[in-house]
Amino acid sequence: MISSVRGWFRRNRTPVAIGVGIVGAGYVVSQYVMSKISDARERMTSERISKENLRRRFEQNQEDCTFTVLALLPTATTNVLAEMNTEQITYEIQQAKAAKVVKANPADAAPTPPSIADTALTEDDSKSSIVSESGVHASQASLPQLTSVPEDAAQDGAPARPRRSKRQLWDDLIISSVTRAFTLIYTLALLTMLTRVQLNLLGRRSYLSSVVALATGTQSATISLENNDDDNTDQAYGSDFDTNRKYLTFSWWLLNKGWLDIMQTVDSAVRSVFGTLNPRDLISFDRFSDLVIEVRRQIEGSTAEERRSAKWLKYLLPPQDQEDEVIRQSGILEDNAAQEGIPAQPSPEALRRLLDETADLIESPAFCHVLTLLLDAGFGTLVEKKLAAEAFELPVDESGFMANVITESKQTKVVLLPKILSVLTRQAHVIGNGVPNEYLQDMEAVRGLEAFAAVVYSSNWESEVQPKPAAAAATAEKQQTVKTTTAASTQGDQSIVMVENQGSFESAWEKAQEAK
Repeated sequence: MISSVRGWFRRNRTPVAIGVGIVGAGYVVSQYVMSKISDARERMTSERISKENLRRRFEQNQEDCTFTVLALLPTATTNVLAEMNTEQITYEIQQAKAAKVVKANPADAAPTPPSIADTALTEDDSKSSIVSESGVHASQASLPQLTSVPEDAAQDGAPARPRRSKRQLWDDLIISSVTRAFTLIYTLALLTMLTRVQLNLLGRRSYLSSVVALATGTQSATISLENNDDDNTDQAYGSDFDTNRKYLTFSWWLLNKGWLDIMQTVDSAVRSVFGTLNPRDLISFDRFSDLVIEVRRQIEGSTAEERRSAKWLKYLLPPQDQEDEVIRQSGILEDNAAQEGIPAQPSPEALRRLLDETADLIESPAFCHVLTLLLDAGFGTLVEKKLAAEAFELPVDESGFMANVITESKQTKVVLLPKILSVLTRQAHVIGNGVPNEYLQDMEAVRGLEAFAAVVYSSNWESEVQPKPAAAAATAEKQQTVKTTTAASTQGDQSIVMVENQGSFESAWEKAQEAK
């Protein structure tokens, strides 16, 4: 039998050899395909995890922006409320009325003063001249006249301000209450935009720092999404803690200086629009909305082109010759001098590049477009939610906004101007100190804000890794390594970081808008 089997193999050795070759080749091919499939699955899993981690880091960054705005806003609010003390003007009006009531009949004196909405002009006040003793219309009074002279200043021999008539106090109250609420809305919107730009720029630099560390072999084989600024102060990109801290302190300009320019701009527009109103005027909802729109047109621009080219930079960042003053006012230099191992001066190149890119973003049409959306949300909350419900008593929907009522009811239902002023006076405190802050929540609900933050976070990678021409030769090899490593860690056009294919900010913004 053995000989017969041997003979069969001898006669069929060619087919057997071919069959064995086919089976072997099939086994090798199958193993190769399985290994490629396994590698692709691992690559996809790794990419999905990396994208998920990056998404979580981005979302955490936006939450940090919210908490930062809430932490910084009280500083600007305190300054605005102290400069425009609407409550003091209201108190003077109430005292003047109470004094007149007591003089006429002491038994009718009220134990507590009425609110703004309940305070009304007497016939004698309505007949008084609108022009003050100095010949200047009360609505044209300078901003310092909106606040009263402190009692201690009068006691120290400071010249006392001439006593104003009740009509002049009412004119000041109209301008002060409207200007204060509008100034806080503009300040909140600008602070929100500035914080998004700052923290997303630093978040991008921190992420890119991990990419560089991975490419140069100074880090493990994963891209870290944690902020290790405190531990690596000498790295080139996102880990310069001292420079980052100095960069963040430039929000001091808006909180302490920029809001003054905002207030003056808003005050000028409010005086031209609301200056002709009388406290006895009956205002409809539509008319007040038109007045608000007119104020915004004078501030932001009356056309879409004017709004896109509006200049907001002077409110958010100081001129270059005052940048050192901002750093000194923030106290950073003293803190650095007191700490060993931390240089007293920041890296001029790194800080300069951050400030220049921030200025470019602020002056971009995309910034102006998103800011307009935030202002729409802020003024919408004030007018269509708060004033509609509290002053005009119009029906509101479940979200708190004015329901779709017929236009006739909005035109025919009128209220006295003091009732509107009382709501504006209360809402100024809500805008600046509300917990939770409805105005900030409605602004952050604008989809364009997150799209803008995503563009800032993900675009312009190339300029971040591109050094100055003097250092190009020394780091060219490192850049190429970063590009190669980044491209290898992603797949196709869905790469997390595409360094060599990033366009300008405007083109990235257009793509984000198209994706929406």
